[in-house]
Amino acid sequence: MQKLGAHLTHKRFAAPTPTYAMAVLWVGGFFHACSSLTNLRKENDQMLVNQTLDQLRRFRLSGMAAAFAEQLEQPELQALSFEERFALMLDREVTQRENRRLNRLLQLARFRQPACVEDIDYKHRRGLERSLMISLSTGDWIRARHNLHLTGPTGTGKSWLACALGHQACRQGLSVRYERVARLLDSLRIARGDGSLVRRLAQIAKTDLLILDDFALKPLAQSERHDLLEIIEDRHAGRSTLVTSQLPIARWHEYLAEPTVADALLDRLLHNAFKIELKGESMRKNKPPLT
Repeated sequence: MQKLGAHLTHKRFAAPTPTYAMAVLWVGGFFHACSSLTNLRKENDQMLVNQTLDQLRRFRLSGMAAAFAEQLEQPELQALSFEERFALMLDREVTQRENRRLNRLLQLARFRQPACVEDIDYKHRRGLERSLMISLSTGDWIRARHNLHLTGPTGTGKSWLACALGHQACRQGLSVRYERVARLLDSLRIARGDGSLVRRLAQIAKTDLLILDDFALKPLAQSERHDLLEIIEDRHAGRSTLVTSQLPIARWHEYLAEPTVADALLDRLLHNAFKIELKGESMRKNKPPLT
């Protein structure tokens, strides 16, 4: 009985002899487990990626978020170091913010026409010095709170040059406001009536560069002369003003027609000012007629 019991116990609990089928099953189970772990790791990685993208967008770093997403889709970038990949993301964020700021400044400027300093025509004989325009293009005169006056006959490109310099200032992060003098004075008259004059003058006063285009095209009423003096007074020594006019500067005092206002206005406007007097025939004559 003891031998029989031992024999039965041995048969009942002895490990089965490994077979090929069992080995195949074991290997298959092992690889299935590894695959499950890999899938789990991928899911965790994707969750981390999504959280990172959400956090970047939450902190308004959309440029970095876009660059990070693109890096994940470009395997060749995985060979770069962390510092190199982070620098690429940071460059994207800086570039995107600068572009957004430029677009916002251009919208607020409301230029009369698209123009840029790279397209200035120096071939047309109108007394325009390249060296002076290159110097003005740096924007240092605006940062130094100096003024600029462009005078000359109609068609010599005064408004276009003013817009080009204004556009260049926007590219340098400076705020610009383009105004035709007649329309500006009309809007101030309306603002006085609806009670928004103080707010409107404050907006004009804090702009880095104010462009007053087509000065002295028509006679000014007394209230308009005083409004213009108010604008120039607010900006004197604190902000820059660019004025274009067909009327020579020597005749501005006579045009203003009120000696006290003229003295005060021109003293502030002409102080620390660059002056460009354009000459020659209208550049519009060289343009082909519309068909």
